[in-house]
Amino acid sequence: MDIEALRTFVEVADAGGVSPAALRLGLPKSIVSRRLARLEAEIGIQLLARSTRGAALTEAGATFRDHAARACVEIDTARETLLPAGDLCGRLRVAAPISLGPTHFAPVLAEFARRHPQLHIHTSYSDRFVDLIAEGFDCAIRVGTLQDSNLIARRVGPLFGKFVASPDYVRTHGSPETPQELLTHQALMQGTESWQLLDGKKVVTIHPQGRFKADSGLGLAVAAVAGLGVAALPDYLIDKHIASGALVTVMKRYPPPPAGIYVIRPPGQHPARKVRVLTELLVECLEQDPNPASTSPA
Repeated sequence: MDIEALRTFVEVADAGGVSPAALRLGLPKSIVSRRLARLEAEIGIQLLARSTRGAALTEAGATFRDHAARACVEIDTARETLLPAGDLCGRLRVAAPISLGPTHFAPVLAEFARRHPQLHIHTSYSDRFVDLIAEGFDCAIRVGTLQDSNLIARRVGPLFGKFVASPDYVRTHGSPETPQELLTHQALMQGTESWQLLDGKKVVTIHPQGRFKADSGLGLAVAAVAGLGVAALPDYLIDKHIASGALVTVMKRYPPPPAGIYVIRPPGQHPARKVRVLTELLVECLEQDPNPASTSPA
């Protein structure tokens, strides 16, 4: 039985249709459809009920999906045992933030690919929080403060940031000095998130309001420079603007607490070996060059 046809079927089952599965696999829909048809012909059972709205698993398909997924895992494990010690194979899908990924994580992923020439690495760069399970990612690299979830996280490096605003904004609206004052200012946010501040060793949580939102840290930095409000941003996005005078630090008595850089993976008893090896490489590289995490929160 063709292992690639099995993998394709599992992707279609998990993605909920041929089109999203083709996007995950980086293949034309026609190839995905041909593999599915070949698999169904080989086993003599209809696995998918097709309609104009997509494809849904039949009862037999739902049962077969679990067996196919286990077979794919077993084949990957068997292949790895035959490779030289330390080699990896198969496919790794990683989600990474666009505001830090291309500059800091892309070199690590390139080195990872160089060390493991039989591993296929697919990286998606976006500042939105992807659904790892629904979208078929093996892991994600995230920065900042993690939200509560059932995902498993491993911290691979520190991250520091500041509250900032433009000099024009401060001249017009004043500089907030306390958490209560900050609530009266325009906040530049990704969504409806809360902000955390350090009051000595105590962490204070507030829920700011603002009319400008963006799902990109780079976009929020540009908005802050334009004088639209106060932003809480990591140092790697604002250091050059502070150095040029385009932004100034506010809330110095109540800075944001140190955050982190994390590798996130779906729940499971043991991480896949390829995710574990990538995580260790990120720890190694960030220890050697902690540039994304500025050496001090000051």
